[in-house]
Amino acid sequence: MTRRPDQFALPLDWPRAADSGRFILSAANRDAFEHFRAWSLWPVKATVLVGPRRSGRTMLARAFVDRVGGRLFDDCELHEEEAIFHAWNAAQDSGRPLVLVRSDDGPWDIALPDLRTRIAVTPIARILPPDDELFEGLIALLFADRGLVVPPEVLRYLVQRVHRDYWTAERVVEAVDRFAIADRARLTVPTVRRALVDAGLIDARGAA
Repeated sequence: MTRRPDQFALPLDWPRAADSGRFILSAANRDAFEHFRAWSLWPVKATVLVGPRRSGRTMLARAFVDRVGGRLFDDCELHEEEAIFHAWNAAQDSGRPLVLVRSDDGPWDIALPDLRTRIAVTPIARILPPDDELFEGLIALLFADRGLVVPPEVLRYLVQRVHRDYWTAERVVEAVDRFAIADRARLTVPTVRRALVDAGLIDARGAA
C-alpha cells in the first residue's frame, strides 16, 4: 500500500497535556524528547521508547501519540505479539506512528519472526537515570504535590545524599513528609536528615 505523506507537526512547546508540566526536561531525557520532535525523520513510522519506571516515559509517549493520532503500546512485552505486528504494519500504511514503551533496556525476546524483523529496523529512544537537574526538579515537584515548598539548601542536601533514581525520589518525599507531619517540623536540613535515617534511605554515619 502507498504510504501517506507526513501530515502532522509538533509545535515548539510540545508536549502539552493536562499533566505536561510534570515532564521535566534535562540531559537525561532530552535525546528522547528530540527524537519525538523529529519523528518525520524516523526510518519507519514506529519507535521503541525505553526508560526506567516512573521516569515519565509513558507521559512523553502518550503526549506524542495524542498529538499526532498515533498508537501506544505501554509495557509492550506484555501485549500479544501479533497485535503489535499488525499495529506496526498499520502505522506504515497510515503514516500515524506507533510507540512501543519498554522498561527493560535488555534484549526483547520476540517469538514471532515477522515482528522480530520489524523491531530490528525500528529506532530506539532512551530515557536515562536522572541527572542532578532532573532529580532535584522531580523532588521539588513531588513536594509541591503535597503543598510543600522545599528550601534550596534542603534540595541540595537530598540530591547529594540519597541514591538517585526515579523511585527513590518518591520514597524520599513520602518519608520526609510523614516525618515532618509527625514531628510538626519545618523542612530543614536537620529534619530531612533525621527523616532519611529513620526511613533507612541514608546511613546515619554518612548523614552529616
